[in-house]
Amino acid sequence: MSLWQENNGRLEREFRFKDFNEAFAFMTRVALVAEKMDHHPEWKNVYNKVHITLSTHSAGGIVTDKDRDLAASIDQLV
Repeated sequence: MSLWQENNGRLEREFRFKDFNEAFAFMTRVALVAEKMDHHPEWKNVYNKVHITLSTHSAGGIVTDKDRDLAASIDQLV
């Protein structure tokens, strides 16, 4: 798994898992944390891969501390 990268005002990272069930379980854990933080990711899931993109839409679609905090929380779920 690679680390978060900032590209065009967005934080991005791809996570890989053993299979779809592990990927989906991870997404469920992320969803619970994101809801609690009231900051939601853009993401894409294809089988065992989850690609997450973070930016703060209310700040004009740039990376803010909210994104960095959510990214750190997501990292703790892996």
